[in-house]
Amino acid sequence: MTGHRNPWTRVSATTVYENPWIRVEDHAVIDPNGQPGQYGKVCFKSRAIAVLPLDADGFTTLVGQYRYTLDEYSWELPMGGADPGETPQQAGARELREETGLLAGSWLELMRLHTSNSVTDEIGYVFLAQDLSQGPSAPESTETLAIERLPLADALARVLRGEITDAMSVAAILRVARDPGWLAEGR
Repeated sequence: MTGHRNPWTRVSATTVYENPWIRVEDHAVIDPNGQPGQYGKVCFKSRAIAVLPLDADGFTTLVGQYRYTLDEYSWELPMGGADPGETPQQAGARELREETGLLAGSWLELMRLHTSNSVTDEIGYVFLAQDLSQGPSAPESTETLAIERLPLADALARVLRGEITDAMSVAAILRVARDPGWLAEGR
């Protein structure tokens, strides 16, 4: 959207924490009502990547893992972050292979989204991967993964029951399930 001016004024920004994956900034601001305030911002050093693998039989593959930040188990699409110098699609192919062993002959960017735009600048890229073949997986040392192949309709049912809650996974599954005709059209 163009034509909208920024109503915020940044007075200063200070890095309060940094690690290899994120930087946390504390901003002194003047808010849209002209009042001084404080705003925290999490800056990601990579882009978020999610892949919806879909085979010729209409099956997808989910990854189950315990998410430390949530303190609960999560079923989601294969996902991760783009390394420096890696395109989002290259990162998607790497993550898909590492987590599931799947290789894709066809790639389509489904969407770009902001994962939590009130506190972070993170941009997520979501891909559809098709023409799949199976190879060996190689998860990272921090990942203990369960892999499940299931019909896309079953994944959609899990989304609608609230059993899949990862935002990028929900968005991708809803997008493909809502309008499967665009798959053949290559939209």
